[in-house]
Amino acid sequence: MKLVDLDVIVTAPPAPGWGGRYWILVKVTTNTGIVGWGECYASTIGPVAMTAVIEDVFDRHMRGENPENIELMFRRAYSSGFTQRPDLTVMGAFSGLEIACWDILGKARDRPVYALLGGRMNDRIRAYTYLYPLPHHDLAEFWSSPEIAAESAAHCVARGFTAIKFDPAGPYTLRGGHMPAMSDISQSVAFCAAIRGTVGDKADLLFGTHGQFSTAGAIRLGKALEPYAPLWYEEPIPPDNVAEMAKVAGAVSIPIATGERLTTKAEFAPVLRSGAATILQPALGRAGGIWEMKKVAAMAEVYNAQMAPHLYAGPVEWAANVHLAASIPNILMCETIETDFHDQLIKGTIRVEDGYITPPQTPGLGIDVDEDLARAHPYTGDHLHLEMREDPCDYTNGNNFEGGAPAPRD
Repeated sequence: MKLVDLDVIVTAPPAPGWGGRYWILVKVTTNTGIVGWGECYASTIGPVAMTAVIEDVFDRHMRGENPENIELMFRRAYSSGFTQRPDLTVMGAFSGLEIACWDILGKARDRPVYALLGGRMNDRIRAYTYLYPLPHHDLAEFWSSPEIAAESAAHCVARGFTAIKFDPAGPYTLRGGHMPAMSDISQSVAFCAAIRGTVGDKADLLFGTHGQFSTAGAIRLGKALEPYAPLWYEEPIPPDNVAEMAKVAGAVSIPIATGERLTTKAEFAPVLRSGAATILQPALGRAGGIWEMKKVAAMAEVYNAQMAPHLYAGPVEWAANVHLAASIPNILMCETIETDFHDQLIKGTIRVEDGYITPPQTPGLGIDVDEDLARAHPYTGDHLHLEMREDPCDYTNGNNFEGGAPAPRD
Protein backbone atom coordinates (compact mmCIF):
# COMPACT_ATOMS: atom_id res chain seq x y z
CA MET A 1 0.00 0.00 0.00
CA LYS A 2 1.36 3.40 -0.99
CA LEU A 3 0.29 7.03 -0.67
CA VAL A 4 -0.43 8.30 -4.15
CA ASP A 5 -2.82 11.26 -4.13
CA LEU A 6 -3.55 14.40 -2.11
CA ASP A 7 -6.40 16.89 -2.16
CA VAL A 8 -6.45 19.98 0.08
CA ILE A 9 -9.80 21.56 0.99
CA VAL A 10 -9.95 24.92 2.76
CA THR A 11 -13.43 25.25 4.24
CA ALA A 12 -14.90 28.21 6.10
CA PRO A 13 -17.39 27.60 8.93
CA PRO A 14 -20.43 29.85 8.59
CA ALA A 15 -20.82 32.78 11.00
CA PRO A 16 -20.22 33.11 13.85
CA GLY A 17 -17.35 30.83 12.89
CA TRP A 18 -16.32 29.24 16.18
CA GLY A 19 -13.16 27.30 15.48
CA GLY A 20 -11.45 29.96 13.39
CA ARG A 21 -11.96 31.56 9.99
CA TYR A 22 -11.16 28.39 8.06
CA TRP A 23 -10.11 24.78 8.45
CA ILE A 24 -7.57 23.04 6.22
CA LEU A 25 -8.65 19.48 5.51
CA VAL A 26 -6.47 16.98 3.66
CA LYS A 27 -7.76 13.97 1.74
CA VAL A 28 -5.07 11.37 1.11
CA THR A 29 -5.62 8.34 -1.13
CA THR A 30 -3.62 5.13 -1.48
CA ASN A 31 -2.96 3.02 -4.56
CA THR A 32 -5.47 0.54 -3.11
CA GLY A 33 -8.21 3.17 -3.08
CA ILE A 34 -8.37 3.78 0.69
CA VAL A 35 -9.04 7.41 1.61
CA GLY A 36 -7.73 9.00 4.80
CA TRP A 37 -8.73 12.38 6.24
CA GLY A 38 -6.58 14.76 8.25
CA GLU A 39 -6.58 18.40 9.30
CA CYS A 40 -3.68 20.84 9.33
CA TYR A 41 -3.89 23.39 12.12
CA ALA A 42 -1.39 26.02 10.98
CA SER A 43 -2.15 29.71 11.04
CA THR A 44 1.20 31.42 10.49
CA ILE A 45 0.67 31.88 6.76
CA GLY A 46 -2.41 32.24 4.57
CA PRO A 47 -4.33 29.25 3.20
CA VAL A 48 -3.02 29.57 -0.37
CA ALA A 49 0.58 29.53 0.82
CA MET A 50 -0.20 26.80 3.36
CA THR A 51 -1.75 24.63 0.66
CA ALA A 52 1.53 24.86 -1.27
CA VAL A 53 3.47 23.85 1.86
CA ILE A 54 1.19 20.85 2.44
CA GLU A 55 1.61 19.74 -1.17
CA ASP A 56 5.39 20.13 -0.95
CA VAL A 57 5.62 18.13 2.28
CA PHE A 58 3.49 15.37 0.77
CA ASP A 59 5.39 15.25 -2.53
CA ARG A 60 8.82 15.50 -0.92
CA HIS A 61 8.45 13.21 2.07
CA MET A 62 5.35 11.03 1.71
CA ARG A 63 4.21 10.34 -1.84
CA GLY A 64 4.90 6.71 -2.79
CA GLU A 65 5.57 5.74 0.84
CA ASN A 66 3.75 3.05 2.80
CA PRO A 67 1.43 4.85 5.27
CA GLU A 68 2.73 2.49 7.98
CA ASN A 69 6.10 4.26 7.93
CA ILE A 70 5.00 7.22 10.01
CA GLU A 71 8.24 7.42 12.00
CA LEU A 72 10.30 7.54 8.81
CA MET A 73 8.10 10.22 7.22
CA PHE A 74 8.18 12.28 10.40
CA ARG A 75 11.97 12.20 10.48
CA ARG A 76 12.11 13.26 6.84
CA ALA A 77 9.86 16.27 7.48
CA TYR A 78 11.53 17.15 10.78
CA SER A 79 14.99 17.02 9.19
CA SER A 80 14.01 18.71 5.93
CA GLY A 81 16.48 21.29 4.66
CA PHE A 82 19.20 20.16 7.09
CA THR A 83 17.21 21.46 10.07
CA GLN A 84 16.20 18.78 12.59
CA ARG A 85 14.39 21.34 14.73
CA PRO A 86 10.74 22.31 15.24
CA ASP A 87 9.21 24.26 12.36
CA LEU A 88 5.63 25.26 13.12
CA THR A 89 4.52 25.56 9.50
CA VAL A 90 6.17 22.39 8.16
CA MET A 91 5.03 20.38 11.16
CA GLY A 92 1.53 21.81 10.78
CA ALA A 93 1.48 20.47 7.24
CA PHE A 94 2.91 17.10 8.25
CA SER A 95 0.57 16.75 11.23
CA GLY A 96 -2.60 16.78 9.13
CA LEU A 97 -1.08 14.37 6.63
CA GLU A 98 0.03 12.08 9.46
CA ILE A 99 -3.49 12.02 10.89
CA ALA A 100 -4.73 10.95 7.44
CA CYS A 101 -2.20 8.08 7.47
CA TRP A 102 -3.65 6.78 10.73
CA ASP A 103 -7.15 7.01 9.26
CA ILE A 104 -5.92 4.92 6.31
CA LEU A 105 -4.22 2.34 8.52
CA GLY A 106 -7.30 1.90 10.68
CA LYS A 107 -9.51 1.44 7.64
CA ALA A 108 -7.05 -1.03 6.09
CA ARG A 109 -7.09 -3.13 9.26
CA ASP A 110 -10.78 -2.58 10.03
CA ARG A 111 -9.86 -1.17 13.44
CA PRO A 112 -10.26 2.23 15.13
CA VAL A 113 -7.07 4.28 15.34
CA TYR A 114 -6.78 3.95 19.12
CA ALA A 115 -6.57 0.16 18.69
CA LEU A 116 -3.32 0.73 16.79
CA LEU A 117 -1.94 2.98 19.54
CA GLY A 118 -1.98 0.44 22.37
CA GLY A 119 -5.69 -0.10 22.61
CA ARG A 120 -8.61 1.55 24.32
CA MET A 121 -7.63 2.81 27.75
CA ASN A 122 -10.68 5.03 28.29
CA ASP A 123 -14.29 4.13 27.50
CA ARG A 124 -15.31 7.77 27.68
CA ILE A 125 -13.45 11.07 27.70
CA ARG A 126 -14.34 14.13 29.73
CA ALA A 127 -15.10 17.08 27.44
CA TYR A 128 -14.85 20.77 28.08
CA THR A 129 -16.17 23.73 26.16
CA TYR A 130 -15.30 27.37 25.77
CA LEU A 131 -18.05 29.75 26.80
CA TYR A 132 -19.81 30.86 23.63
CA PRO A 133 -22.77 33.25 23.32
CA LEU A 134 -26.23 31.73 23.38
CA PRO A 135 -28.53 32.64 20.46
CA HIS A 136 -30.20 35.50 22.34
CA HIS A 137 -26.95 37.08 23.52
CA ASP A 138 -25.55 40.28 22.03
CA LEU A 139 -22.09 39.47 20.61
CA ALA A 140 -20.54 42.79 21.55
CA GLU A 141 -21.83 42.64 25.12
CA PHE A 142 -21.09 38.96 25.73
CA TRP A 143 -17.29 39.23 25.99
CA SER A 144 -17.32 41.82 28.77
CA SER A 145 -20.35 40.78 30.83
CA PRO A 146 -19.76 38.42 33.79
CA GLU A 147 -23.51 37.96 34.18
CA ILE A 148 -24.03 36.86 30.58
CA ALA A 149 -20.98 34.57 30.80
CA ALA A 150 -22.48 33.00 33.91
CA GLU A 151 -25.73 32.39 32.04
CA SER A 152 -23.79 30.65 29.26
CA ALA A 153 -21.91 28.61 31.89
CA ALA A 154 -25.17 27.46 33.47
CA HIS A 155 -26.37 26.34 30.05
CA CYS A 156 -23.16 24.33 29.57
CA VAL A 157 -23.59 22.63 32.95
CA ALA A 158 -27.19 21.82 32.10
CA ARG A 159 -25.89 20.02 28.99
CA GLY A 160 -23.58 17.91 31.16
CA PHE A 161 -20.25 19.73 30.92
CA THR A 162 -18.08 19.59 34.04
CA ALA A 163 -15.46 22.07 32.85
CA ILE A 164 -15.81 25.44 31.09
CA LYS A 165 -13.20 27.80 29.67
CA PHE A 166 -13.26 31.58 29.31
CA ASP A 167 -10.67 34.32 28.77
CA PRO A 168 -11.83 37.81 29.80
CA ALA A 169 -8.36 39.32 30.40
CA GLY A 170 -7.42 40.47 26.85
CA PRO A 171 -5.93 41.88 24.75
CA TYR A 172 -3.79 39.44 22.78
CA THR A 173 -1.19 41.72 21.27
CA LEU A 174 1.76 41.03 19.00
CA ARG A 175 3.81 43.29 21.29
CA GLY A 176 4.33 40.33 23.63
CA GLY A 177 3.80 40.01 27.34
CA HIS A 178 2.40 43.06 29.12
CA MET A 179 1.29 44.06 32.59
CA PRO A 180 -2.50 43.70 32.78
CA ALA A 181 -4.60 46.77 33.35
CA MET A 182 -6.21 46.92 36.78
CA SER A 183 -9.55 46.92 34.97
CA ASP A 184 -8.59 43.64 33.27
CA ILE A 185 -7.78 42.08 36.63
CA SER A 186 -11.06 43.34 38.08
CA GLN A 187 -13.03 42.01 35.12
CA SER A 188 -11.29 38.62 35.34
CA VAL A 189 -12.15 38.36 39.03
CA ALA A 190 -15.74 39.37 38.29
CA PHE A 191 -16.05 36.65 35.64
CA CYS A 192 -14.68 34.01 38.01
CA ALA A 193 -16.94 35.15 40.83
CA ALA A 194 -20.07 35.20 38.67
CA ILE A 195 -19.41 31.85 37.03
CA ARG A 196 -18.35 30.12 40.26
CA GLY A 197 -21.39 31.58 41.98
CA THR A 198 -23.62 30.13 39.27
CA VAL A 199 -22.11 26.65 38.73
CA GLY A 200 -20.81 26.04 42.27
CA ASP A 201 -18.82 22.82 42.36
CA LYS A 202 -20.61 21.29 39.37
CA ALA A 203 -17.93 22.47 36.95
CA ASP A 204 -14.26 23.37 36.93
CA LEU A 205 -13.27 26.83 35.75
CA LEU A 206 -10.56 26.92 33.07
CA PHE A 207 -9.01 30.37 32.86
CA GLY A 208 -7.54 31.13 29.45
CA THR A 209 -4.96 33.85 28.81
CA HIS A 210 -3.06 32.72 25.69
CA GLY A 211 0.32 34.21 26.50
CA GLN A 212 -0.40 37.91 26.77
CA PHE A 213 1.24 38.80 30.09
CA SER A 214 4.67 39.58 31.44
CA THR A 215 5.91 37.25 34.16
CA ALA A 216 5.11 39.75 36.92
CA GLY A 217 1.75 40.55 35.33
CA ALA A 218 0.80 36.88 35.09
CA ILE A 219 1.66 36.34 38.76
CA ARG A 220 -0.32 39.41 39.77
CA LEU A 221 -3.41 38.24 37.86
CA GLY A 222 -3.03 34.63 39.01
CA LYS A 223 -2.95 35.65 42.66
CA ALA A 224 -6.20 37.55 42.18
CA LEU A 225 -7.86 34.45 40.69
CA GLU A 226 -6.74 31.95 43.33
CA PRO A 227 -9.82 32.31 45.61
CA TYR A 228 -11.99 30.84 42.81
CA ALA A 229 -9.85 27.69 42.43
CA PRO A 230 -9.58 27.44 38.62
CA LEU A 231 -8.47 24.04 37.39
CA TRP A 232 -5.93 25.72 35.15
CA TYR A 233 -4.30 29.01 34.19
CA GLU A 234 -3.70 28.67 30.47
CA GLU A 235 -0.48 29.91 28.84
CA PRO A 236 -0.09 32.94 31.15
CA ILE A 237 2.99 34.27 29.32
CA PRO A 238 4.21 33.88 25.71
CA PRO A 239 5.02 30.22 25.04
CA ASP A 240 8.62 30.77 23.95
CA ASN A 241 10.04 31.40 27.44
CA VAL A 242 9.77 28.22 29.45
CA ALA A 243 11.94 29.41 32.34
CA GLU A 244 9.73 32.44 32.94
CA MET A 245 6.58 30.32 32.76
CA ALA A 246 8.11 28.09 35.44
CA LYS A 247 8.41 31.19 37.66
CA VAL A 248 4.69 31.77 37.27
CA ALA A 249 3.98 28.11 38.07
CA GLY A 250 6.01 28.42 41.26
CA ALA A 251 4.32 31.62 42.37
CA VAL A 252 0.62 30.75 42.00
CA SER A 253 -1.41 27.82 43.27
CA ILE A 254 -3.38 27.36 40.03
CA PRO A 255 -2.05 24.58 37.77
CA ILE A 256 -0.45 25.94 34.58
CA ALA A 257 -1.55 24.61 31.19
CA THR A 258 0.21 25.22 27.89
CA GLY A 259 0.85 23.69 24.49
CA GLU A 260 -1.53 24.84 21.77
CA ARG A 261 1.28 26.78 20.06
CA LEU A 262 4.00 24.18 20.58
CA THR A 263 5.13 21.54 18.13
CA THR A 264 6.96 18.21 18.60
CA LYS A 265 8.47 16.64 21.69
CA ALA A 266 11.44 19.01 21.34
CA GLU A 267 9.22 21.88 22.53
CA PHE A 268 7.10 19.95 25.03
CA ALA A 269 10.03 18.29 26.84
CA PRO A 270 11.49 21.54 28.28
CA VAL A 271 8.05 22.45 29.65
CA LEU A 272 7.98 19.19 31.60
CA ARG A 273 11.63 19.35 32.72
CA SER A 274 11.31 22.87 34.07
CA GLY A 275 7.99 22.35 35.82
CA ALA A 276 6.50 25.19 33.76
CA ALA A 277 3.22 23.32 33.32
CA THR A 278 1.53 20.15 34.54
CA ILE A 279 -1.20 20.15 31.88
CA LEU A 280 -0.21 19.88 28.21
CA GLN A 281 -2.58 21.08 25.48
CA PRO A 282 -1.30 19.94 22.09
CA ALA A 283 -3.21 20.78 18.92
CA LEU A 284 -2.71 17.53 17.05
CA GLY A 285 -2.98 19.18 13.65
CA ARG A 286 0.06 21.31 14.50
CA ALA A 287 2.08 19.47 17.13
CA GLY A 288 3.44 16.66 14.95
CA GLY A 289 0.46 14.36 14.68
CA ILE A 290 -0.93 11.48 16.68
CA TRP A 291 2.24 9.40 17.02
CA GLU A 292 4.40 12.32 18.13
CA MET A 293 1.86 13.31 20.77
CA LYS A 294 1.60 9.72 21.97
CA LYS A 295 5.31 10.09 22.76
CA VAL A 296 4.71 13.39 24.54
CA ALA A 297 1.92 11.78 26.58
CA ALA A 298 4.39 9.09 27.65
CA MET A 299 6.92 11.73 28.67
CA ALA A 300 4.20 13.54 30.60
CA GLU A 301 3.46 10.36 32.57
CA VAL A 302 7.00 10.42 33.95
CA TYR A 303 6.42 13.93 35.28
CA ASN A 304 2.95 13.10 36.65
CA ALA A 305 1.49 15.56 34.13
CA GLN A 306 -1.76 15.24 32.20
CA MET A 307 -2.90 15.82 28.62
CA ALA A 308 -5.81 18.04 27.54
CA PRO A 309 -5.79 18.25 23.71
CA HIS A 310 -6.65 21.69 22.38
CA LEU A 311 -9.25 22.45 19.71
CA TYR A 312 -9.81 25.65 17.85
CA ALA A 313 -10.25 24.05 14.47
CA GLY A 314 -12.55 21.58 12.75
CA PRO A 315 -13.91 18.15 13.66
CA VAL A 316 -11.22 16.12 11.88
CA GLU A 317 -8.55 17.36 14.28
CA TRP A 318 -11.06 16.75 17.07
CA ALA A 319 -11.40 13.11 15.99
CA ALA A 320 -7.61 12.72 16.16
CA ASN A 321 -7.65 14.22 19.67
CA VAL A 322 -10.31 11.72 20.73
CA HIS A 323 -8.31 8.70 19.53
CA LEU A 324 -5.17 9.88 21.32
CA ALA A 325 -7.22 10.52 24.46
CA ALA A 326 -8.78 7.06 24.28
CA SER A 327 -5.34 5.42 24.24
CA ILE A 328 -3.49 7.13 27.10
CA PRO A 329 -3.78 6.81 30.89
CA ASN A 330 -3.03 10.47 31.69
CA ILE A 331 -5.84 12.17 29.81
CA LEU A 332 -7.47 15.01 31.72
CA MET A 333 -10.06 16.14 29.18
CA CYS A 334 -10.57 17.18 25.56
CA GLU A 335 -11.75 20.52 24.23
CA THR A 336 -14.81 20.45 22.01
CA ILE A 337 -16.77 22.89 19.86
CA GLU A 338 -20.46 22.22 19.37
CA THR A 339 -21.79 23.92 16.26
CA ASP A 340 -24.08 22.62 13.55
CA PHE A 341 -21.27 22.89 11.01
CA HIS A 342 -18.85 20.87 13.15
CA ASP A 343 -21.49 18.19 13.56
CA GLN A 344 -22.64 18.17 9.93
CA LEU A 345 -19.12 18.05 8.52
CA ILE A 346 -18.60 14.61 10.07
CA LYS A 347 -22.28 13.66 9.87
CA GLY A 348 -22.66 13.36 13.63
CA THR A 349 -20.26 10.41 13.83
CA ILE A 350 -18.66 11.70 17.06
CA ARG A 351 -20.61 13.78 19.56
CA VAL A 352 -20.52 14.97 23.16
CA GLU A 353 -23.23 13.38 25.27
CA ASP A 354 -23.82 14.50 28.85
CA GLY A 355 -20.39 16.12 28.94
CA TYR A 356 -18.43 13.10 27.73
CA ILE A 357 -17.16 11.73 24.41
CA THR A 358 -17.43 8.04 23.59
CA PRO A 359 -14.60 7.00 21.25
CA PRO A 360 -15.95 5.54 18.00
CA GLN A 361 -15.58 1.83 17.34
CA THR A 362 -15.67 2.13 13.56
CA PRO A 363 -12.47 1.84 11.48
CA GLY A 364 -9.91 4.61 11.21
CA LEU A 365 -10.84 7.92 12.80
CA GLY A 366 -14.44 6.73 12.82
CA ILE A 367 -15.77 9.79 11.03
CA ASP A 368 -17.77 10.21 7.84
CA VAL A 369 -16.59 13.46 6.25
CA ASP A 370 -19.16 15.34 4.17
CA GLU A 371 -16.82 16.35 1.38
CA ASP A 372 -19.53 18.14 -0.57
CA LEU A 373 -20.38 20.30 2.43
CA ALA A 374 -16.72 21.18 2.95
CA ARG A 375 -16.31 22.21 -0.69
CA ALA A 376 -19.55 24.19 -0.63
CA HIS A 377 -18.05 26.59 1.95
CA PRO A 378 -14.67 27.67 0.51
CA TYR A 379 -12.67 30.35 2.27
CA THR A 380 -12.26 33.38 -0.01
CA GLY A 381 -10.85 35.98 2.39
CA ASP A 382 -7.28 37.10 3.00
CA HIS A 383 -7.08 36.87 6.79
CA LEU A 384 -5.23 34.25 8.79
CA HIS A 385 -7.03 31.55 10.76
CA LEU A 386 -6.35 33.57 13.94
CA GLU A 387 -4.79 36.99 14.30
CA MET A 388 -3.32 39.12 17.06
CA ARG A 389 -3.92 42.85 17.37
CA GLU A 390 -1.20 45.46 17.00
CA ASP A 391 -2.63 47.93 19.51
CA PRO A 392 -1.15 47.81 23.02
CA CYS A 393 -3.09 47.20 26.19
CA ASP A 394 -5.44 50.13 26.87
CA TYR A 395 -4.94 51.23 30.48
CA THR A 396 -7.48 54.06 30.21
CA ASN A 397 -10.55 52.75 28.40
CA GLY A 398 -10.23 49.04 29.15
CA ASN A 399 -9.98 46.12 26.75
CA ASN A 400 -12.70 44.01 25.16
CA PHE A 401 -11.36 40.79 23.69
CA GLU A 402 -13.66 39.13 21.14
CA GLY A 403 -11.63 36.12 20.07
CA GLY A 404 -8.84 35.79 17.52
CA ALA A 405 -11.32 35.69 14.66
CA PRO A 406 -14.25 37.90 15.70
CA ALA A 407 -17.48 37.67 13.77
CA PRO A 408 -17.85 40.32 11.05
CA ARG A 409 -20.20 43.22 11.66
CA ASP A 410 -22.24 45.32 9.27
